[in-house]
Amino acid sequence: MNNSERYCTLVLVILFGTLGGCAAYQKCGFGGCPGDKELTAAVESAFKDHAELQPPNLIKIQTVDHTVYLYGLVDTDIQRLMAESLAQQVPGVTKVVNSISLQGNVL
Repeated sequence: MNNSERYCTLVLVILFGTLGGCAAYQKCGFGGCPGDKELTAAVESAFKDHAELQPPNLIKIQTVDHTVYLYGLVDTDIQRLMAESLAQQVPGVTKVVNSISLQGNVL
C-alpha cells in the first residue's frame, strides 16, 4: 500500500469514527454513555492478546451506548471475524458493528 492509499484509508477511518460520536452526544452528552470508555478499553485489551490483530493491521474501536463499532483494515477475513468475535465476548457489550475492511478492498 503506497502513502496515498494509506492517507485515504486513514481519512476514511477518521470519518467513520466521528459518525458514531454524533449518536453518543445526542443520547449521552459530550462525556459519552456511562461505561462506554471502559468497554472500549476492554476490547482493546482483548485485541492486544492476539498478535494477528496488531500492526500492520489498523483497527479503531468506538463504543456508543454499549454497542462496539469496529473500523479499519486487516489483511484477512479471518482477522476481521476474529476481531468481531473477541469484541462480542467482552462482558457488557450488547452489539458489535463490524465495518472493518480488508487491505486492498478500500476505495
